[in-house]
Amino acid sequence: MAVVGIVPAAGSGERLGASGPKAFAMCGGRSLIDWSLDVLEEVCERVVVAVPAGYEGAGGRVLGGASRSESVRRALAAAPEATVAVVHDAARPLITRELVERCLEALEGWDGVVAAARVADTIKEADSSGRVVRTLDRSALWAIQTPQVFRAEVLRRALDVDDSVLAAATDDASLVEAAGGSVRVVEAPADNIKVTRPVDLSLAEALLRARC
Repeated sequence: MAVVGIVPAAGSGERLGASGPKAFAMCGGRSLIDWSLDVLEEVCERVVVAVPAGYEGAGGRVLGGASRSESVRRALAAAPEATVAVVHDAARPLITRELVERCLEALEGWDGVVAAARVADTIKEADSSGRVVRTLDRSALWAIQTPQVFRAEVLRRALDVDDSVLAAATDDASLVEAAGGSVRVVEAPADNIKVTRPVDLSLAEALLRARC
């Protein structure tokens, strides 16, 4: 089994207010992506990172695409030996080795496994006017995170679609599901947060300091 880490890291970081690509924003004295690479390199045989133009110089980096899933497709294409792909967003610096290993173990008998958190808030569906249509049963709802672990051949087939389909996908698991694949959730720690806004960056820094 060849386990390869795939990190889409070509995002602009506009909502974060960063001066450059989000993956390379500083968090706790290091770039966001460095925290994730430390963990992935412990578990995976190698890691391929999809980066913005101008950041391809280092080993294991490929030019990212116009969308997140296109970046994943390009990174996976650079790892033809992969039989298992561990896809992880660089914007989640609090990933742990234990979580990655639990996802890998849970892959047996499935096409994909996604880290996820149980939804704690009440979730309502509203129409375009803002009128509440219904209140959803949160007991069956999960907020999906990364890492997302897949049988590589299944992910390759799921990513072999038009660029417009890739651009509309919010995660790679949804593409695998649309292709008929089976995906299960693995509960993730509450602190596996995604850094999107400045407040998220401050929280991530505090949580990383608490680990030290």
